[in-house]
Amino acid sequence: MAEREFLSPYAALSSESRGRDREEPPCDIRPCYQRDRDRILHCKSFRRMKHKTQVFLSPEGDHYRTRLTHTLEVAQIARTIARALRLNESLTEAVALGHDLGHTPFGHAGERILNEICPDGFAHYTQSVRVVEVLEKNGQGLNLTWEVRDGILNHRLSGHPHTLEGQIVRLSDKVAYINHDIDDAIRAKIFREEDIPREYTDVLGDSVKSRLNTLIHDIIYQSMGQPDIRMSPDVERAMTDLRKWMFENVYSNPVAKSQEPKAQHLLLMLFDYYTKHIHEMPPEYLDIMQARHETKERIVCDYIAGMTDSYAIDRFNELFVPMSWKI
Repeated sequence: MAEREFLSPYAALSSESRGRDREEPPCDIRPCYQRDRDRILHCKSFRRMKHKTQVFLSPEGDHYRTRLTHTLEVAQIARTIARALRLNESLTEAVALGHDLGHTPFGHAGERILNEICPDGFAHYTQSVRVVEVLEKNGQGLNLTWEVRDGILNHRLSGHPHTLEGQIVRLSDKVAYINHDIDDAIRAKIFREEDIPREYTDVLGDSVKSRLNTLIHDIIYQSMGQPDIRMSPDVERAMTDLRKWMFENVYSNPVAKSQEPKAQHLLLMLFDYYTKHIHEMPPEYLDIMQARHETKERIVCDYIAGMTDSYAIDRFNELFVPMSWKI
């Protein structure tokens, strides 16, 4: 087939996939990873990401990243690297588009509070797998291939994807969010480009464009002809240290994070309400709970994690904020 002829010997071939949990007849025009990409692109969870916080909660402005635009930037970076290395672009893109489907409203603040209150804990990467295996299509899931689910599960920093395509997404996620979060922080006037320490910019570049160019080229050159995806020691160290600097100056910044306690309290109130009024949940969640013998806490967590920022606020207002009386 064309993949075997044109792709690298290290590429994950569609014909060698471990397959799906439920067997399906093959498509006559699309290999299995392309079908997975299409399924993710058309699912409801993917569309909802456009109204979920990336870093800045409910910013005033149209140009701040959301969870969806972050996902698209990861996919673009990952495909660029995969194409240069002659790896499987469809698998790479499917993992990239699906890696954050399980993210909560209000970004990592929402993730932290759900992890505290859900009896089984909560992590967005495991929730992303649950979305594609269970929650989508009213409990049927998307029935994706093993390789795509493995890449989604292991995209976190400590993950170990089994395919090079999954490894590309794991790095591309960090490359994307470090750089676009810098761009958003500068837009929010939290710091200036000149405030970033020279020890990082001398290695990576002094603009978002130059840093992306440096990081992407470094990954490609260091990984070419290799059985893994790697970076040069100097560039990797500079990126890792810049990420730490971002945690100190953006991700923990009191200005950027001032509304997070309110958002967490909102989600806590919703969780408490729905666990006490489980039958007010949407019917599809109750059906999943019954069919899979799930606990009510697990299914309420699923419902809240799937909410957009605005929907969570609307539900809170409807449940807890008095409305004006009128005839």
